Amino acid sequence: MGPVISAFRDGGGMGARMRAHDWAATSLGPQEHWPPALLTLVRVMLNSRQPMFIAWGADRTLVYNDSYAPMLGERHPAALGRPFFETWPEVRGEVGALMDRVFAGDPVHMDDLQLTLHRNGFPEETHFAFSYTPVSGDDGAVIGLFCACTETTNRVTDERRQVAEANRERDRLFEMSRDLFGVATLDGYLTSINPSWSRQLGRSNDELLARPFAEIIHPDDLAVTGDVVAALRSGRAVHQFHVRLLTVDGTPISFAWSAVPEADAASGIFYTVGRDITAEKQAAETLAQTEEALRQSQKMEAVGQLTGGVAHDFNNLLTVIKSSTDLLKRPNLAEERRRRYVEAISDTVDRAAKLTGQLLAFARRQALKPEVFDAGCSVASISEMVGTLSGSRVRIVTDIPDEPCFIDADPSQFDTALVNMAVNARDAMDGEGTLTITVHPVSVIPPIRSHPAVHGDFVAVCIEDTGAGIAPDQIEHIFEPFFTTKGVGQGTGLGLSQVFGFAKQSGGEVRVQSTVGKGTMFVLYLPRVEAAVHLPQAEPEPLVDGHGMCVLVVEDNADVGTFATQTLAELGYVTVWANNAEEALAELDKDADRFDVVFSDVVMPGMNGIDLAHEIRRRHHDLPVLLASGYSHVLAQNGTYGFELLHKPYSVEQLSRLLQKVATWQRRKRIISN
Repeated sequence: MGPVISAFRDGGGMGARMRAHDWAATSLGPQEHWPPALLTLVRVMLNSRQPMFIAWGADRTLVYNDSYAPMLGERHPAALGRPFFETWPEVRGEVGALMDRVFAGDPVHMDDLQLTLHRNGFPEETHFAFSYTPVSGDDGAVIGLFCACTETTNRVTDERRQVAEANRERDRLFEMSRDLFGVATLDGYLTSINPSWSRQLGRSNDELLARPFAEIIHPDDLAVTGDVVAALRSGRAVHQFHVRLLTVDGTPISFAWSAVPEADAASGIFYTVGRDITAEKQAAETLAQTEEALRQSQKMEAVGQLTGGVAHDFNNLLTVIKSSTDLLKRPNLAEERRRRYVEAISDTVDRAAKLTGQLLAFARRQALKPEVFDAGCSVASISEMVGTLSGSRVRIVTDIPDEPCFIDADPSQFDTALVNMAVNARDAMDGEGTLTITVHPVSVIPPIRSHPAVHGDFVAVCIEDTGAGIAPDQIEHIFEPFFTTKGVGQGTGLGLSQVFGFAKQSGGEVRVQSTVGKGTMFVLYLPRVEAAVHLPQAEPEPLVDGHGMCVLVVEDNADVGTFATQTLAELGYVTVWANNAEEALAELDKDADRFDVVFSDVVMPGMNGIDLAHEIRRRHHDLPVLLASGYSHVLAQNGTYGFELLHKPYSVEQLSRLLQKVATWQRRKRIISN
């Protein structure tokens, strides 16, 4: 009895019951006849806190511990020592097959076994996780089964409750959402939709599920839908595409969609969600209209400011011209005074031409004469003039790389831009400080004034001063025409406007950085190009006498036409005046050989000067054309198309020289051709 009593020692309540139980009345027999393997398992089982039981012998007599007892419900403690299926007859089918496998020598483990038990007098769903281990006797045959198990019914119930609650929440969202949720087939039918489809489209669920969804899509959006379905067939999700659906009365509603194919491509279905963006589009349109109205208001304000500035400056210039002409009319005027008044008029005209040039530069409407040159060399050659302009108390520092930095721009306008920035820096330093000019190649223009960064080959020309700096609230206005922080009479406010316009028209950009009290840095970015080979061209000498050269003058303005023909006649030219391009072509059709050159304005009603020049080149390819213009958006955008250009206002000498140049070049071409 000693070994048997020691096996039942302790073991809690079940240990006491086993010590008191009449085992002789069971198939196990008296305790002293139990095999060592059974006694060992009983000791392990009784001293474990995990639910365990032993099913022993042919009738699978049940022995269990305290932790297993609650699983038996009302069948405890009567189940002790009884055959397993007398205690659990309702699970003979499911568990019997598993025990048969174990008694055949095959261990069984299951994480979730669902059983319907009647342990408390009524059927209830239960869940268990367990391991069945076969126990062999001395002869190697399986004589018992050892089970360690855990009832997971509560956990499974909780998980189901959580899943059910999540499903209910999802269903509530599905039902209440204003967005359209749907499941559809790739062959064009909806299979499941939420109520928002019916609410928004005014169509019944049955109709929406019965009809091909292409029938409710706006016809203009069917191509987009086809592309999306093709992407879904290839297994790709598509997001943020716009397709309009038609309500029952044909009204289109704009939706932003996302569609995702089922992971199993063979299923042929996809999931989609659409959000009504009608209000957003209307808000965006309203915002765009408001922004456009604001831009128009700003434009009108800028035009008003520009008009006032132009009127002010030109009235000053016209005052000088008017006063000089009045004085020239006085009788017995001394030659010295007459010459002084004439020079005043000439100088004032030059100032007016410079003013209009700056305005056109800002508006990006000046006709540039680009050529390839080294920006570093240009900066080096102009730095001496910058030093003269800045004064002796401003130290000029230049940093120019050894490698050439070629740009394709108008060199005159480039120099003017440098001078304008240098003068601006000089004034900011009040005539004393350090002005640093550097030239270096860069590969990117950083983001400027809401524009993104631009990658490429550029040349950066930096002009940095140690002046007072620019206040943050003035930075955004410094490139506006006539905006200036200087005192009255100390600046026109057009210098930086010219820099801005020149940079933009040349395919570049201008950036400004400033710290109040420390200084300002302007950076002019221009596209970098390869070096070009330039052949020197000999300029003809100014022609005083036209020697009978015949010029067809094409000018729609009567005053300018009269002045041009009279001036050319005084220089010895023979002139024929046409008021427009059509008249000019008619004169050429009469006898083109009598003309040595055509001198035409660019801006004219009907056919402009550029088109006329092209037509003359087509009909009379040997006849040279000289164009004249003070402004032309065609020239500003596309250049001169290879025609020589004379800028208004022009001098008599400039006109004579260019007429001689183009006529001489054409004569040489004819001689070479012959």
